[in-house]
Amino acid sequence: MRVLYVSDVYFPRVNGVSTSIRTFRADLAECGVHSTLIAPQYTPADAPEESLLRVPGARIPGDPEDRRMRWGALRGTLAALPRGAFDLVHAQTPFIAHYAAVAHARERGIPCIATYHTIFEEYLHHYLPVLPHALARALARHFTRAQCAQVAALVAPSEPMRAVLTDYGVRTPIHVIPTGLPPSAFRAGDGRLFRAQLGIPADRPLVLYVGRVAHEKNIGFLIASFARLRATLPAALFVIAGEGPARGALAREARSLGLGESVRFVGYLERERALPDCYAAADAFVFASRTETQGLVLLEAMAQGAPVISTAELGTRSILTANSGALVVQENESAFAAALARVLADPALRARAAAQGREYARTWSSRAMAGRLAQLYREARARAVCAWRQDDAEPGIPP
Repeated sequence: MRVLYVSDVYFPRVNGVSTSIRTFRADLAECGVHSTLIAPQYTPADAPEESLLRVPGARIPGDPEDRRMRWGALRGTLAALPRGAFDLVHAQTPFIAHYAAVAHARERGIPCIATYHTIFEEYLHHYLPVLPHALARALARHFTRAQCAQVAALVAPSEPMRAVLTDYGVRTPIHVIPTGLPPSAFRAGDGRLFRAQLGIPADRPLVLYVGRVAHEKNIGFLIASFARLRATLPAALFVIAGEGPARGALAREARSLGLGESVRFVGYLERERALPDCYAAADAFVFASRTETQGLVLLEAMAQGAPVISTAELGTRSILTANSGALVVQENESAFAAALARVLADPALRARAAAQGREYARTWSSRAMAGRLAQLYREARARAVCAWRQDDAEPGIPP
């Protein structure tokens, strides 16, 4: 089977969508599904990748990381694809890529499905704060319903995400298929090497966050909780690995709390070696995002034996279950700091959580998830063929 992926983001832009696409594509090939990806070009030096077509992108004002694919260039790239080359189109993001993917599928008479990675209510609240909350919520839900109605099936990364879409009034069939962990996620990182490279003493308590440094990730809450921890554990260090538009504001917040060099921003880390080393160096991994549709970094941390302390909101609830090796805490600074202090003070507790987390992470096999997605592709294609025969008309997907 041949599937065309279209996405507004991909590496070198580091985020959960990029990771999900790369992970699924690698495993789908083993399931008999061959894919081609269309994504933005970020720089002329973007690393080449098999079956990856880059579309020239324009910079987005106020956003140094993302690129907006030029509509004409995107449509031209799609039009140049041979007819009959693909059995299905999979839209990965809800911006230009979504509309181009839907249009191309209709023109070629093949089904289109979409993965819904994003909760727009929280994004609008953070990035368009001038909008009244009720209006932003109504706009986000209308936008989501309209897009979901344009495709034959939807993939939700978690059960809570499916519940959100259902609550919005989405009627398109929704299939819960999380992004799994590839075998490379379980290669043991070298925590000592990471500490040595950054000049961090081997015995200094290290608290870690990995992810986009953005307002909706609720990192300000983590910094405030860490400030409370420092009152009882002044040697602790908070490492924030990632980049994003909130970095400057969060650095200022850390300074205002008197944290100084105790909060260290290390930027994006190379995923094959540096990132696993970073996870392995951590005495505790912390997370408190309210907008995650899955929370893949939690599983990555568990795979490297980093004990997890996290709130459980939206998609992270599907990961932070019993026997996952994680401590789930309410969004309260004092309670969060107390849980963190408990983990850092108890080596035996850290060891138990690490062992349990590693075992639990192995149940999230990327190959198994890819098999489920491949089955969805085949079912969507079969339904489309059946509908075309019943209609005895030109092939197409419902408008």
